[in-house]
Amino acid sequence: MTKTLGIHHITAMVNDAQRNIDFYAGVLGLRLIKKTVNFDRPEVYHLYFGNETGDPGTVITFFPWEKQLKGRVGTGQVGVTKYVIPIGSAAFWESRLRKYGIELTSFVRFGEKTIKFSDPDGLQLELVERSEGPINTWSTAEITAEHAIKGFGGAVLYSARPHKTKEVLEEILGLDFVGQQDEIIRFRSRGDLGNIIDIQLNPSNRGLMGAGTVHHIAWRAEDEEELHKWRALLQEKGYYPTEIRDRNYFKAVYFHEEGGILFEIATNPPGFTADEPLEELGNKLMLPDWLESKREELEEALPKVEVRSIGGEK
Repeated sequence: MTKTLGIHHITAMVNDAQRNIDFYAGVLGLRLIKKTVNFDRPEVYHLYFGNETGDPGTVITFFPWEKQLKGRVGTGQVGVTKYVIPIGSAAFWESRLRKYGIELTSFVRFGEKTIKFSDPDGLQLELVERSEGPINTWSTAEITAEHAIKGFGGAVLYSARPHKTKEVLEEILGLDFVGQQDEIIRFRSRGDLGNIIDIQLNPSNRGLMGAGTVHHIAWRAEDEEELHKWRALLQEKGYYPTEIRDRNYFKAVYFHEEGGILFEIATNPPGFTADEPLEELGNKLMLPDWLESKREELEEALPKVEVRSIGGEK
């Protein structure tokens, strides 16, 4: 059976592009690794944040659009996006988040220290202390590798049909059941980042897509050959995957599982250095070939954004 290593990326929707960069790069210390546009709606940015090299399992992406309505986190969505932090760094992050006026709660789940909070648009986030995963070598003036976010810890899925979502995780993606604590059932993939997936058994609200919600969650495929195998399996099992789509930095298929969540399966290659060198990632607007002729028009229309100092950081 083909098994995914875990999460490839997570994509969410927000209102303000600069505020989004200030929070994820400035407060959380992630690297802005790609500044491009939504290929389906090029008047909207598509911003990518991850570790220093933009490895699969570390990358969160955003469609920032001021005109979109506020969403509501609920069923049919990823409810919580989890990040891994090094063991012993929870106190640093609690202090840092409070410094920026961010409300948080701390608790232990499945034996792991966890900090829960929201980003400025209402996206629900958790930082989880865990020894797994390589150290993130991307550092800022106030966040060194000792405390830096490694990448995804996983996600909490708010499914309208939890046991149908469980079937997809186990029978399609190849995750293993770990156990249950209260109203959370837990699964593990074979990777060391983005590898712990929880399903909330009793989410209270129906989700409404909009700012502050996750658009989709993507799972890792080793290469395009493996992606074709998954697409064939999805068709065999009665799902309706899209055709394979070229997203420049990966190829992907999309499908809705029966709990209402939009799933994507994305290839690891070619990666984010496909169109710019590693040391220059995120510095300029990158466009696919078919949009390059519209560069001047798009640069004029898109809001001006930058990675800047936040609260005295350099």
